[in-house]
Amino acid sequence: MGTARESLKSARRIVIKVGTSTLAHSDTGKLNLYRIEHLIREIADLHNAGKEIIFVSSGAIAAGMNKLGIKIKPQTIPENQALAAVGQGVLMHIYEKFFAEYGQTIGQILLTKENAADEHARQNSRNSFQALLAMGAIPVVNENDAVGVDEIRIGDNDNLSAIVAAMIDAEVLIILSDIDGLYDGNPKLDKNARLIDSVAEINSDVEKMAGGAGTKLGIGGMFTKIQAAKLATANDVTMLIVNGSTNGNLRRALNGENVGTIFPRRKLS
Repeated sequence: MGTARESLKSARRIVIKVGTSTLAHSDTGKLNLYRIEHLIREIADLHNAGKEIIFVSSGAIAAGMNKLGIKIKPQTIPENQALAAVGQGVLMHIYEKFFAEYGQTIGQILLTKENAADEHARQNSRNSFQALLAMGAIPVVNENDAVGVDEIRIGDNDNLSAIVAAMIDAEVLIILSDIDGLYDGNPKLDKNARLIDSVAEINSDVEKMAGGAGTKLGIGGMFTKIQAAKLATANDVTMLIVNGSTNGNLRRALNGENVGTIFPRRKLS
């Protein structure tokens, strides 16, 4: 898929999604400030290079648990909503601090399923993104977990990022994961599992490779990323799954290097 990777070099509007497994230490659940700062520095430099960046961030509930000293994630919706309300402020404070250090301005956008399903709400959301981008700001996006219930929740930020990418006509969606990409087996259990470079068609075999849930901190595993890839490529967005724990991976991916797994948009596949 050389053509698909080569096309990444000229991409201007890019959605970058980072999951809780990248933002937090797996052992303690506390925010990994080293990783966050390096990620933000890389995003800020891409913005300086003329890219329009939309940053979809998980981690609000994990940040809320850390702030309130809660070790085990609650099971009830109200408790998780409360944690998200606390944690979203914590995350934005950290993001504001780090982005400001690199000369960037950010703006928060919180979405629910209604923002994507209803045409009028979708257009209003799109207009908000367009205005922020036109002003040179970096939108920071999350699902509005503080008020979300099952009926209006998207459910995971992998699919949220694909919805956002389609909504704003992004060219590329990069999902940062805690592994290098999609494997033909579970690399944590099978040392012979092979990283798949590119997926031209998402069929039942690909879905079987995706397996189940990921870490204890995150919501979605590889399966939600495959769902996101379906949605993204159907809307003419190229998607990549890239290891978010390695410094420089974003730049390498956007330079067309052989990083992670690429799902080419349909016009390229």
